[in-house]
Amino acid sequence: MSTDSDSSSRGGGPAGGSFREITRDRLLNEMLRSTRQNKGSTWKVLIMDKLTVKIMSSSCKMGDITDQGVSLVEDLYKRRQPLPSMDAIYFMQPTKQNIDIFMSNMSGKRPLYKKAYIFFSSPIQKEWVAHIRKDSSVLARVGALSEMNLEYFAIDSQGFVTDHDKALEELFTENAEGSMNYNSCINTMATRIATVFASMKEFPRVHYRVARTIDASTLTTLRDLVPTKLAASVWNCLARYKSIIPEFPQTETCELLIVDRSIDQIAPVIHEWTYDAMCHDLLSMDGNKYVQEVPNTSGSGTEKKEVLLEDHDPIWFELRDVHVADANLRLHEKMRDFISKNKAAQLHQARTNGELSTKELQKMVQALPQYTDQIDKLSLHVEIAEKLFDIIKEEHLKDVGQLEQDLVFGDAGSKEVIDFFRTHQDISRENKLRLLMIYAAINPEKIQSEKGAKLMQLAGLSADDMIAVNNMRCICAHETKKSSKGGFPLKFEIRKKKRGIRKERIGEESTWTLSRFYPILEDLIEKLSKGELPKDEYHCMSDPSSSFRGISSSMSARTSPAHQPAQSMRSRRTGGTWARPRNSDDGYSSDSVLKHASSDMRKLGRRLFIFVVGGATRSELRAVHKLSSKLKREIILGSSSLDDPPKFITKLKMMSNEELSLDDLQI
Repeated sequence: MSTDSDSSSRGGGPAGGSFREITRDRLLNEMLRSTRQNKGSTWKVLIMDKLTVKIMSSSCKMGDITDQGVSLVEDLYKRRQPLPSMDAIYFMQPTKQNIDIFMSNMSGKRPLYKKAYIFFSSPIQKEWVAHIRKDSSVLARVGALSEMNLEYFAIDSQGFVTDHDKALEELFTENAEGSMNYNSCINTMATRIATVFASMKEFPRVHYRVARTIDASTLTTLRDLVPTKLAASVWNCLARYKSIIPEFPQTETCELLIVDRSIDQIAPVIHEWTYDAMCHDLLSMDGNKYVQEVPNTSGSGTEKKEVLLEDHDPIWFELRDVHVADANLRLHEKMRDFISKNKAAQLHQARTNGELSTKELQKMVQALPQYTDQIDKLSLHVEIAEKLFDIIKEEHLKDVGQLEQDLVFGDAGSKEVIDFFRTHQDISRENKLRLLMIYAAINPEKIQSEKGAKLMQLAGLSADDMIAVNNMRCICAHETKKSSKGGFPLKFEIRKKKRGIRKERIGEESTWTLSRFYPILEDLIEKLSKGELPKDEYHCMSDPSSSFRGISSSMSARTSPAHQPAQSMRSRRTGGTWARPRNSDDGYSSDSVLKHASSDMRKLGRRLFIFVVGGATRSELRAVHKLSSKLKREIILGSSSLDDPPKFITKLKMMSNEELSLDDLQI
């Protein structure tokens, strides 16, 4: 039996390729292919637990797995048919339950499989390895035992999540029995973040947002310490890798910034007007699954078909980060372009009097089977765009979006919100709730006053809705709290001036309405890239090595504005139209995105990793795509989860208001 803890670092040095490509390559080649001793090797069974099956499915297709000699995929926890003539590959978490199941599968005179290759998703405790070695019948049947150190979901070519959907509840609402969940969540999250760096063969310089409320007059709660504690835990995991994995980098090769949801309470609830965000916000999607109605084989009716909106769809890849109006324009251009170049399509269009509806496109698929894939994808996105615009019109989202952005940029306040509620009686309760949550993030002191109560009453919010608004304070950044000794509250606050309000970006040309908003993370990434994070707000786990300091300085110089070619980017100012000039380049239009999609960012600069505790947003993922191109560096966004507004609001409703102070926490 071979025992590998260094499988994640063979070859040494930072890995090439995109984040998702590297993850996929490790799963298929480093794990599955490594079990194939020769080309004539027999088929194998792949056995996974609930977490690892998600890890695998986030990066690989079933066809990819089959190509590596896997004929059957099984659930670790279900009763399985004995296949004593076949070898098995176990990809699982190193837990007592999983190891007990494995031992029962492979021990005794009648094991389920001939031989077992074990791959753990994260580091295994030494006592569990010893436990496996003690059983001689099991040991003789183990072909390999390795720590893959891969325990995250790749959700994008530049994004991952650690599968902590309850992070807000467990980390930002401290109650009497919550400390055990708090510590467990932090430690598991840190372990999974560290496996990202094992996969990428990177050793980061770890930055984190500090708890600035620690002073003689204020209390610091557990939620204030989340980035600090997580950074320390990640650092400990990385130190272990340095000491036990040969050829793991010993000096810094990249940057990691750890923040929490308090840096930007507005991004999770505001309407984001890109195609990707609108799809996930307004359509009833299950993850990336969209249900499309297509003509049935007989042509007499329709049937439902599940499709995945992911990067392998070239139209989705092109449109995901552009304004929804621009996406609509491009789709119509694609239809006209297809018809202009295809005589059969022109004849079909002539028979329908020039109509280019979704139904006619679907009929065209049947009439022109040689273009099935092309027209299928086009008709899918035309259907989606039509649905989005119907919802935007029905729910008056242009009016809602205008007020949202006016609030964020300080052009509207209480008066405008009151007037809006009085004059827009048909606005949905959910959209009124989102407006009030934005108002609460900007004016926390007002929402807790009598004025806030009247606003919620005027909006007709339910009791659950009011909980969500009130719980916005749980993720407010650096909120000054009352002294535990009583007395008068302080007369000053750290962020009293226009809390949460964005500043206009000077010099960006106007191209879109409702495009002024940008996530705070966009500014933080640019500051991180230049080495300009405020030292009083962001600390580092250690000083950089001399070699890293020198390279960082040169990188900052290369990516500073003075060394960048002039480029036009979209504006956040009002007054634009819903039609973008065709020759403009917004920094993440299809041309820009596709231009850099397959390029190796590692050749241009050290990677930047950003981790957001409490859920990332699609606007932040969009910012990462955009800035990778602008800064000429591969930027990877990680989070405990990726949340759309409805999901985030549900999480806020589940939060408790009870808090623990440092006095309640044993450190």
